[in-house]
Amino acid sequence: MSHPLLFLPGAGADPAFWRPVGDRLPAAWRKTYLAWPGIGNQPAQPGVDGFDDLVTLVGSQLGDTPTDLVAQSMGGAIALRVALQHPGKIRRLVLTATSGGIDVTRFRAADWRPEYRTAFPRAAAWITEARPDFANELPRIAHPTLLLWGDSDPISPVGIGERLRQLLPNAKLQIVPGGDHGFAHDQADVVASAIERHLAGPPE
Repeated sequence: MSHPLLFLPGAGADPAFWRPVGDRLPAAWRKTYLAWPGIGNQPAQPGVDGFDDLVTLVGSQLGDTPTDLVAQSMGGAIALRVALQHPGKIRRLVLTATSGGIDVTRFRAADWRPEYRTAFPRAAAWITEARPDFANELPRIAHPTLLLWGDSDPISPVGIGERLRQLLPNAKLQIVPGGDHGFAHDQADVVASAIERHLAGPPE
């Protein structure tokens, strides 16, 4: 596969989150692991002050060759927004345990914000204030999309993945047994195998 592969972390912002999966994917694949400036424990960067700035940051990484995006949690909402803004520059999507830019309140999702503030007291304030909701735009995203969800995730319950499968016209949902919110890191063998099948499969 010659297509670039961008890994997007969640609100923890750590590029190392995806390393266990990336290390299990073919060595010839061109992989880039992004961090999110100013949130988690990452240093701030001038001009990066909110969700839209992270979308712009990812957009700046896209070249002439269509790119595959693999995204965790908040990164999934960013990936979908990038796909809406740059449809011709994205090939396929993989989203894990994400809100996906929809209102999750009706799914009884646990509030991750208080614990996050304790874990990352120096993170920019906007990260726990942002609630992007662009569900009405998601049916425009026709890219082949793999939705990976853990069945033991209180932050992003399976119902959210099922709703995204309904909204995204070319999406399939795979449930990872025993997976909590960090399953994409902790169950790297299972996740890498599913991602490789999706990204290396025949054109859809």
